[in-house]
Amino acid sequence: MKIRPRQAILDVWQAAARASMSGNAWNWGGRGGRNSIIDAEQLLCILAPAAALPEFILDRPDEMADDVAGALAPFGDPIEIPIRLTAIAEEYLRSYLSPDGQPVFGGGSYFAARSDQEPTADQLELDVVDSYAVSVRLTLAVLGFAKVFRSVLTRESLMRRVDAVEKLANQRLTAALTGLQRSFSVRVLDSESEHEQALLGMVNQSRAPTRHTRQRLLDDLVDIRAVLRDSLVDLPGADGLDNPYKLFECGWSWGVVRDAPVVKIDFADITQRMGVAVNAPNLYSTAIALDGIQDLWSDRTRLLGLLDDEQQRLASALQLRWDITQLYWSRIARFGKGRWPLEDVPWRSTDGVQSDYLSLLVCSIVIQDLRRRSDPEAASRVARVLSELAERARITRRSAPGEAVTLHSPGFPLSLNGSEDVGGPPLVWNLFDFAPQVLKQAVLVGGISLDITGRRAALDLVDEVWVRHIVRRRLESGLWDQPAAIFPQLEWADADPFWSFTERVVGALVSAAQLAQSPPLRSVGLVVSANDLLAEADHLYDQELMGLSGAVGPAMHSTLNAIGAALDRAHEVLDDLPGTAFMLASSALRDLDALRAARQNLRWNA
Repeated sequence: MKIRPRQAILDVWQAAARASMSGNAWNWGGRGGRNSIIDAEQLLCILAPAAALPEFILDRPDEMADDVAGALAPFGDPIEIPIRLTAIAEEYLRSYLSPDGQPVFGGGSYFAARSDQEPTADQLELDVVDSYAVSVRLTLAVLGFAKVFRSVLTRESLMRRVDAVEKLANQRLTAALTGLQRSFSVRVLDSESEHEQALLGMVNQSRAPTRHTRQRLLDDLVDIRAVLRDSLVDLPGADGLDNPYKLFECGWSWGVVRDAPVVKIDFADITQRMGVAVNAPNLYSTAIALDGIQDLWSDRTRLLGLLDDEQQRLASALQLRWDITQLYWSRIARFGKGRWPLEDVPWRSTDGVQSDYLSLLVCSIVIQDLRRRSDPEAASRVARVLSELAERARITRRSAPGEAVTLHSPGFPLSLNGSEDVGGPPLVWNLFDFAPQVLKQAVLVGGISLDITGRRAALDLVDEVWVRHIVRRRLESGLWDQPAAIFPQLEWADADPFWSFTERVVGALVSAAQLAQSPPLRSVGLVVSANDLLAEADHLYDQELMGLSGAVGPAMHSTLNAIGAALDRAHEVLDDLPGTAFMLASSALRDLDALRAARQNLRWNA
């Protein structure tokens, strides 16, 4: 990959530290002002790589790498860096508490009105799934950081601060998990309704009779229906699942759904506000929830024991929803034989909205599913969809003068249906993260591709998106985002960092770093070739040892020992690194042939 993720992350850290630190103070906000999501994303630009990659640890000062400490020099020296981060995390966690001390998850400055009216104060405070999901990721990063950092502390005052941060983070995590559970939505579609017709129109790629497609889809979803009906009986509208002849959708709405039941919490005092979001899943909130929730059962969360008993129970409930939702959308996206619905770009929702952005969201859900099961053909097909989306969005192709590039600006409009119920105009939220999401999904597809050709194609797309597009949209500060640098038809944005876009880029870089650390793909053909070379080299080496006389000098012994060590190493790595084994065997054969040639020359000259 041309990204060089380690250096790219260090560059972002250095730029983020310069932009965020002013003396000893952390400057919150950037383009778009402040809200619970923007501030969390700003902090995650630092904490996410530290939580995911051992090379970027910040919680053990003695083990901090020199280049890591250098990138974060505005925080201070390696001793001061984790202390400052602890204080910043505490500041964030206290900033988003209500007057009665409850965590809040409002979208604030991200919300806009569809009309000429301004959103009301009550609307700006509406909780959103994006804030819940980013809070899960942030609080888990903070809890892991605090747990390790405490183990190296001796100063009582610092230990008390870490204790306070952990208490606040646990409170916010529990509240976020509760909000995510109450935002889960199941919508049963009325027969012959516009919603049902839209779903059938999307999945019926073979243009079979509608009644046949409908029955096949019902059959494909029968196990998902059974789990939803039997395990989530208290969900609003779930009683409609008793009718086996009705289609349905599941996923997350944009916030707590209307009439969502209160979640029973035994050991935490969490206020559960009445929901206003319509009881209908939308793809953005579903994808963002699936991405955030999976951190709850990561190796790091489990090994560090970050969840308490209450959170474990909430996480189990969310995992059931995670599994069901991922399976549902993966089946919908790959329904039928021949062309998949996912390949019929752009995706069309049951609400009649169609967009390449929706196709990208469905791609991300399918990729999550493919990471759990081996399906090289499916991975290649998803990679081709991503490549098409990148072209259509003018990420890997030039845009024509005056061409509309709405995915980049003003972005994809997410309608917050139900937001008007608290008084005020219907709200919308414009989403600008298409390009970095294409980058991340291409990296992930490269990671699940099991054949060398498929991975190379995915990584070629990664390189093209990174070099041709993402890098060119950097601000002078080294952060993002300046789409007008690529699309002259757009107005130039201000120089403040757009933390949402930057955090998405950081997420893609972390995924790229994890891919770089994974074992290389194993070529069966290369294994066969390496085995053949080793068989010949072993035989010739044994011949040399058999013909070895006691009169040979130390140089010959040294050469033969080096050849033997190379062959031993080749056998050791053959299964995992057949290319390396091939080169070692080739080198051994070359040295053995040199010995034979030298012996023949001696005989001829004698």
